[in-house]
Amino acid sequence: MTSTVRIAEVGKWYGRIDAVSGASFELGQGEMVALIGHNGAGKTTLMKLMLGLIHPTHGSIRVLGENPAAGEFSARRRLGYLPENVSFDATLTGRETQRFYARLKQEPIAKAEQLLDVVGLGAAADRRVGIYSKGMRQRLGLAQALIGRPQLLLLDEPTTGLDPELRQTFYDAIQRLAAEGTTVLLCSHALTELEERAGRVIIMNRGVKVADGSLDELRRLAQLPTRIRLKISDLAPGEVPAWLPTSAPCRRLNGHVIEIDAPPEQKIDLLRRLTAAGTPVEDLDVMSPSLDELYAHFLRSAERPR
Repeated sequence: MTSTVRIAEVGKWYGRIDAVSGASFELGQGEMVALIGHNGAGKTTLMKLMLGLIHPTHGSIRVLGENPAAGEFSARRRLGYLPENVSFDATLTGRETQRFYARLKQEPIAKAEQLLDVVGLGAAADRRVGIYSKGMRQRLGLAQALIGRPQLLLLDEPTTGLDPELRQTFYDAIQRLAAEGTTVLLCSHALTELEERAGRVIIMNRGVKVADGSLDELRRLAQLPTRIRLKISDLAPGEVPAWLPTSAPCRRLNGHVIEIDAPPEQKIDLLRRLTAAGTPVEDLDVMSPSLDELYAHFLRSAERPR
């Protein structure tokens, strides 16, 4: 896979504060990657380093084959960036704002204006940005970030203020771009959204990368239990199924519903036992550890004394 971004042992210090410490990773062409962490974990700092807005204290960064810290960073025209807090000239209309950014990127104005419809601002294109709501300004930020079909999209909390329908429209748009080869890096606290869409997750904690991989890879590393939830029609109050080994923690939720914490290596065996026992199951759910749970696990692991 062709690398769009290469970060090697990058650190960024502000006095005695390590905003980023020894971070190393690559982003491949067409990847959609979630960069997650608490406030102050170093996510926004990494994005600013990739953009060349700030320079690393040590380490090296290559973005689209160039060094962002160099005086001339021509690759910036091939980047799309949405900051967490967008700000535009309040006296311009949405359409005028898009035209301004299209000229900066030397892209066709007509195509840039079409993006206003993509983000649901077509009807408000000729209104002044000063009367836009926060959600409308966020949508305008998305529209400018998408100008020119960027090769790298850096999106910091991109769906803040968007309703569910527009969130789906937004993700549809960036998934199409990723399928066409755009690298997408998403920072967000909406982990449920990212779990459904990101092919890879990088977890930051206090400036340090503590985990990096697909959800399946992170689940294998974390070894968190899978929850198996069963609704059993003839289960008496307080009864535990005879086929359930004592090594698998089990709890009653309500009525005839029980929930089992199955270690990864026991999950298939438990389901086989269930089938072999002929237990009259009315409903069954198998729930793998969520991104929220994985995130909490890796942060706790990073805080433990070594």
